[in-house]
Amino acid sequence: MTKRGLFITFEGCDGAGKTTVLDRVHHELEEKGYPVLKTREPGGIDIAEKIRTLILDPEHKAMERRTEALLYAAARRQHLTEKVIPALEEGTIVLCDRFIDSSLAYQGAARGIGVEEVLTINEFAVEEHMPDATIYLDIDPVEGLNRIHENKKREFNRLDQEHLDFHHSVYQAYEKLAQRFPERIHKVDAALPMEEVQHHAVNQILQVLSS
Repeated sequence: MTKRGLFITFEGCDGAGKTTVLDRVHHELEEKGYPVLKTREPGGIDIAEKIRTLILDPEHKAMERRTEALLYAAARRQHLTEKVIPALEEGTIVLCDRFIDSSLAYQGAARGIGVEEVLTINEFAVEEHMPDATIYLDIDPVEGLNRIHENKKREFNRLDQEHLDFHHSVYQAYEKLAQRFPERIHKVDAALPMEEVQHHAVNQILQVLSS
């Protein structure tokens, strides 16, 4: 019987460097000989990528907050069943750029729907398929937004139009989630040089693999 893989998610405020860190961790784990797959949310597969376009389109300013939360959960469900679960069943390490914690922080806290309400929606979407570990890239939201503004290649999306107070609420929510789920969420200082952030992230994953 094939050993189940490992589901690792990467979380953090906008500008924390999740995508860059995930790419580097993916490359390092591949070099170490591990079967590893990288993906993202919302997206990762065709249906979820189309939902991503709907959610993040800067023109969709009329999108109501609960509609937004439900669309994220729908994309998450399809991505999970079509891509993540099959890879885990094959023994692959799945590295995912955002997952359920993003919805709790952005829609639950910053949008004011309520963390518990959004958790309920997402428990329906993911059932028992929670991450084995989450790498939380901790960065001050002001620094994160400065990085975004300096990165001309990054896509501009609807969330980038939010005020600083919104991003502070996201940050505070992530801090509370890290306290609530300390056995799963591993905090890494994203203000460190990229090589050090990568090193800490890989070490956390290797510790989970060995446990």
